[in-house]
Amino acid sequence: MHLTQGQSAPHFSSHDLYDMPLNLQQLQGKKVLLSFYRYASCPFCNLRFHAIAQKQAQWQAKGLISVAVFQSPKQSILEYAGKEPSPISIIPDPKRALYRLYGVEGSWKAFVTGAMQLSTFAQALKKGHLPGKVEGEMNMVPADFVLDEQGKILIAYYGKYISDHLDIAEIERLL
Repeated sequence: MHLTQGQSAPHFSSHDLYDMPLNLQQLQGKKVLLSFYRYASCPFCNLRFHAIAQKQAQWQAKGLISVAVFQSPKQSILEYAGKEPSPISIIPDPKRALYRLYGVEGSWKAFVTGAMQLSTFAQALKKGHLPGKVEGEMNMVPADFVLDEQGKILIAYYGKYISDHLDIAEIERLL
């Protein structure tokens, strides 16, 4: 079931890429961008992840913290999305527990539609984000949630296809 604006974000406790505990309660008092990606070697996901990472210092100064969730194991994230130090906390979720908690699902229709986004794919390849092994559900569709300082959902955005995320301008409008 999809979450909606105004709901309290489901609480979770997990560990980040470096085995540090991470839970939503410790982030209260700050706005949070919680982004669900496909898998660590997905070119579309890496393009978006690095675009968010480039914005993070500016956003953090305005009170927004970013957290990324991948359905890949830690080792794969370190090989792809997390191969360089990142200002974003990354949660490996190969069992997809957080995906289920937030209603993030796969769709073959969204997969086919997303695979047709050739300009986005070309942009990812140009930046060196080459496809690699697929881990988890190949047809997983990304989702983004912006939470307020009390953990309420300001925006719940479920992608329409595999390279679709909440527009960065929408995120910045809330800062």
